[in-house]
Amino acid sequence: MMKQTSKWFLFLSFWLLSFTAGAQMSQGRFGYLSYNAIFRSMPEFAVSQQKLADLKSKYDQEAQRSEAEFQRKFAEFLQGQKDFPENILLKRQHELQDLLVKSIRFKEESQSLLAQAEKDLQADMLYLLNEAIRAVGVENGYAYIINTDGNACPFINPAMADDVTNAVKEKLQLPITVEP
Repeated sequence: MMKQTSKWFLFLSFWLLSFTAGAQMSQGRFGYLSYNAIFRSMPEFAVSQQKLADLKSKYDQEAQRSEAEFQRKFAEFLQGQKDFPENILLKRQHELQDLLVKSIRFKEESQSLLAQAEKDLQADMLYLLNEAIRAVGVENGYAYIINTDGNACPFINPAMADDVTNAVKEKLQLPITVEP
């Protein structure tokens, strides 16, 4: 009876061990990379940043022109306010208030337009990068690829994961980084 129990116990132990090993194997390997590092190394990124800087410069110039106009009209208002009849004084106050409101709206709208322009300029780049990551994941049989940006993953066991940065860069035909 004791022999039978020990055989049964041994059988269960091996069965549990194989089940645990199988579960670990089914989890698969995974890859990791810095999404932002690859994104910023794409040549299209520099082009998009230059286009955004040019657009921002144009918006800033218009905002400065508007502010200079407001300053000029405000100075004229201050100089003449003692001599203006009440209806002209009120008219000039309304003009100044309208200029101020328009200036604020323009700044808010320009920020929104810049954000949308950035999304539009980078949409194709994001698509290409995501497709390259997907292709590397499929080709190498990864269960998933983790983005390590923002310290989201402070530790990754190198025995269980691969840095896929260079593989993705290769897919995008970007210069490969050589680690020391």
